[in-house]
Amino acid sequence: MNQQESDDGLFDHCPWLYAEQASQRQRAAQEQRRKRLLGGAGAVRLGEGCFVAETAAVYPDVLYLGDRSYIAAHAYVTGDIRTGADCTINPFTVVRGTVTLGDAVRIGAHSSLLAFNHGTSPDLPVHQQPVTSRGITVGDDVWIGSHVVVVDGVTIGDHCVVGAGAVVTKDLPAWTVAAGNPARRIRDRREPRGAAQGAEVPGGAARGAATSGSEAAGPRSRPAAEPLTGPLRGAPHPAQEPSAFAGDLSAFAAAARAQAADLLDRCRQPGTGRYVDRPGAEPTVRAHCDAVEIAQLLLGEAPPHLPAAEHAARLRALQDPVTGLVPEYGAAPPVPGPAGLPEDGASAYHVLCVGYALDLLGSSFAHPVHTVRTTTADRLVRQLAGLPWRDRAWHAGSWVDSWATAAHWNLRLGTEAAAPGALESLFGWLHTHADPWTGMWGSPTPESGRLQTVNGYYRLTRGSFAQFGLPVPYAERVIDTVLDHTRDPRHFAPGRENACNVLDVIHPLWLCARQTTHRAEEARSWAANQLAATLRRWHPGRGFPFGPRPDGTGPGREPGLQGTEMWLAIVWLLADLVGLADVLGYRPRGIHRPEPALPAEGTA
Repeated sequence: MNQQESDDGLFDHCPWLYAEQASQRQRAAQEQRRKRLLGGAGAVRLGEGCFVAETAAVYPDVLYLGDRSYIAAHAYVTGDIRTGADCTINPFTVVRGTVTLGDAVRIGAHSSLLAFNHGTSPDLPVHQQPVTSRGITVGDDVWIGSHVVVVDGVTIGDHCVVGAGAVVTKDLPAWTVAAGNPARRIRDRREPRGAAQGAEVPGGAARGAATSGSEAAGPRSRPAAEPLTGPLRGAPHPAQEPSAFAGDLSAFAAAARAQAADLLDRCRQPGTGRYVDRPGAEPTVRAHCDAVEIAQLLLGEAPPHLPAAEHAARLRALQDPVTGLVPEYGAAPPVPGPAGLPEDGASAYHVLCVGYALDLLGSSFAHPVHTVRTTTADRLVRQLAGLPWRDRAWHAGSWVDSWATAAHWNLRLGTEAAAPGALESLFGWLHTHADPWTGMWGSPTPESGRLQTVNGYYRLTRGSFAQFGLPVPYAERVIDTVLDHTRDPRHFAPGRENACNVLDVIHPLWLCARQTTHRAEEARSWAANQLAATLRRWHPGRGFPFGPRPDGTGPGREPGLQGTEMWLAIVWLLADLVGLADVLGYRPRGIHRPEPALPAEGTA
């Protein structure tokens, strides 16, 4: 097709072509279409890379359209419609009522998902009968062919295929290939294609018709025979090869313990007694804290260069007694923000790393974090509302992490966490502003997809819900969002993973697994793949490199203390998710500790 520049109807009917072929004028028109939807009467959220045809009749009460999903020409969409990523509502399709689609659902042209019904009492005309709605739910990786009708109350399980012309009146279990009127099971999709062909099914369709004539997604769609969201292939799974995994983990932990003293030595400046992240770098407060965390994990004691009391004395002396904050070496005392903390910078992270290093050394801050202790509820709420959630969700989440951790240290010192009602206001604000579709705070960006949102979620929940032992909201939706993020090749293609991005996935998966078994096998399979890859990153005597960052900042590929501290915690979380953490012989007790750092008394 080469008429796309002049034919505005092409992408309405073939939206899979839009991303690669649309002109700037056509992209501007689509942006206006999006703005009209977002500014309309319904609650609308459109993910990254979505397309909605100009000729589609879209009048929702709620429309949450996942990343890379589209609504094609002359579709009719009303009610409460929520889709995962990579969903397609093709031309002339009707989707009405309360309809929930998982990831990668392809709905062929002229199909109808009708999630409501009229009563049929004989004493009233049909148009006066009450309308009922139980809703329709469709799982992940489902192909619904053309001219299919799905009626109210039906659930279609993951990986199903529904043949052209079928009328689905009852639930379909996962992996079902169905056809006919009413739809009946033809075979399990995992069976060989010709294993059960030849017999007749109700409605006159032959077995094998489930894919005949179906127009699920157009010529650029993924083949329906390849599951999009099943367990990852290619990595040993603990349930299948526990001895191999256990042996590798045990050998890794033994080698790391044997080499711990050497990797700490290479990162200590003999003249100053300070620690650097890696040879040639400048000494930092964080590097000292990372050394304490590594030594406690692998050696069960303080770094051997000084007694624990001397390590603690040096770190305690860094705290500014007026603000309670900790500046970088040689820097002036930090200037607090309107709600007690700077919005960024080393001093905000020092609330975490210095506090936990002192805790591991059997000590504590010398002073409360006064700037947080005096924060009132209204100042805190104003600050939360003003954080850059839309385009810098990591920075917003890290600020919450630091503020909540400062409140925690204040409580540990026996003072007020903050002004009366402030800590309660924090959790109230977070609960009422979490997106029920993603379970998170913030929005994806064209530049980095869900990276900011997911990484910000880790920092935010680490310091708040996890640290105070409270359940996170919308745990199942968080898992969906995180697993979708792991498929982004910008961040998880081979050679692109770094400690921050992997930690910020495994911690939410691990945390939410305390509340739900939703997609547990997929999460464990991802963890198994990452665990195998992570163990290969260890450099004998030097530890782990942090890994590459797209902007070239950070420690990068050179092994150092920050990478080692983070990857050691990641290994434990990965191993715990697959059921093998005990083999390691260590358990994080600092920043990445799995247990709540404080009972949730007074914060529920």
